[in-house]
Amino acid sequence: MASNARVPASQYVRMSTEHQRYSLENQSSAIEKYAENHGFSIIRTYSDAARTGVVFRKREGLQQLIQDVVQRVATYKAILVYDVSRWGRFQDCDEAAYYEFLCKSAGIPIHYCAESFSNDNSMPSIILKSLKRVMAAEYSRELGCKVFAGQKRLAQLGYRQGGPAGYGLRRLLISEDGTPKQILRVGERKSIVADRVIQVRGLPDQVRCVRDIYQMFVTQEMNFTAIARKLNRKRIAYLGGAPWNARAIQTILTHPRYTGCNVYGRSSQKLYSRTVILPRSEWTIVPRAFEPLIDTGTFARAQALIGLWPRNRSDTELLESLKMIIAKEGRISEALIRATPNVPCPQIYRARFGSLVNAYRLLGYNCIWNEQGQEQKRRVRSIRSNLLSQITALSRGRVTINMSPTRHTRLRLRTGRLVSVIVGLLFEYKGEPRWLVKPVPGERRQIALVARLNDRNDAIKDFFVIPPVRSSRSLVISENDVRLQPEFRLDDLADFFEAVQTVARSVQT
Repeated sequence: MASNARVPASQYVRMSTEHQRYSLENQSSAIEKYAENHGFSIIRTYSDAARTGVVFRKREGLQQLIQDVVQRVATYKAILVYDVSRWGRFQDCDEAAYYEFLCKSAGIPIHYCAESFSNDNSMPSIILKSLKRVMAAEYSRELGCKVFAGQKRLAQLGYRQGGPAGYGLRRLLISEDGTPKQILRVGERKSIVADRVIQVRGLPDQVRCVRDIYQMFVTQEMNFTAIARKLNRKRIAYLGGAPWNARAIQTILTHPRYTGCNVYGRSSQKLYSRTVILPRSEWTIVPRAFEPLIDTGTFARAQALIGLWPRNRSDTELLESLKMIIAKEGRISEALIRATPNVPCPQIYRARFGSLVNAYRLLGYNCIWNEQGQEQKRRVRSIRSNLLSQITALSRGRVTINMSPTRHTRLRLRTGRLVSVIVGLLFEYKGEPRWLVKPVPGERRQIALVARLNDRNDAIKDFFVIPPVRSSRSLVISENDVRLQPEFRLDDLADFFEAVQTVARSVQT
């Protein structure tokens, strides 16, 4: 076939760190030979060097190829790939087929140059291709299991497996026979396969700081935040010169490595999936792997103190504290909870059970109406606050939250116009739904956003941008109230700015 009659084609090559036989040069050489024998001329190359075949988002070359094909800017008529595994080891085999389908739909078929099946879309070829996709995906899964097992075995021998050493510790590179070679700095890795990495004590100042943290927590009973503040006041830097925070203190006070344990497998992220925090029973913990910074007794006392914190107590333990108040006082309220020593604060119960009323119900206690009303007010305040935040986030800088002299929040448009925000509570009147709308007296002359709640009063049902209410008295609004005209309905919060402008023009006319 004459060269000027050859079909223009692109090639896609990918190499991970799996095996040298998949080097980009080897793939290109095989693809060129296939092109020569089948009448193709390669005019474009897409490449992903040292990229995993498991996820699409990490492969810029394949992303660009698909984009060129879908947007119809590709000038070639075929795509040449070494084999099915180079196209991808996607864990969902349909994903590999989907990307191939996009190319085929655009009139640009894919040819696998080193596969035993023909690229003719015959039934045997389709079956073999599907089987190869499954095999490619399974290879990655098996490889992941083997790598995890190997790392776990090395961790059990006391060797450090990836990740930074942590504050107060350092990584020491040792030879195969255990001879120390050098301290590894941040970002440095071993270069010889037979070498190993172990953890050792860090700089003396950092070791002393770790011990001071345990002393402040166990002896002085300071919390995480207070400890972090004290260290920052002393200008003691955390890792990388960063300031201390409560999370950093928590890590130091809860991680077993500070007792000289080599710890591996606290979390798992297989094949680029979401990170999963594993239970302690699944960790690999090797005691006495290196010289400890903290003795086991001090570490145990720290864990015992942390276990007593309200947020670490079980639901049963939290409810028992409430039962104690009822037994002593004959009743319960938020004020009594706050006034009773050693009982968690009301916020803990709200975070755990959704509200104080829910906690009371679990005890079989019927709270007084006022307590239910307070919970309802808090829920409405939370809904309203979230609504204000949503509108400002979607407004692209055209709407901000404004605080009145009485510390009541409303919305301010870029034009300077103020908008009142009113949440309407649902109640039933003669079997029909009604909404109680309470305008703010000082906002009677402002356009209002009325948000009606659903039948459980725990979420917003719909929105209306209406002209100024003018009245400072509470209003009762029905389902199809004349004051909520269809043209005032707001279906998308992103259109809030334009909706207010429309209502403002209607008011002026």
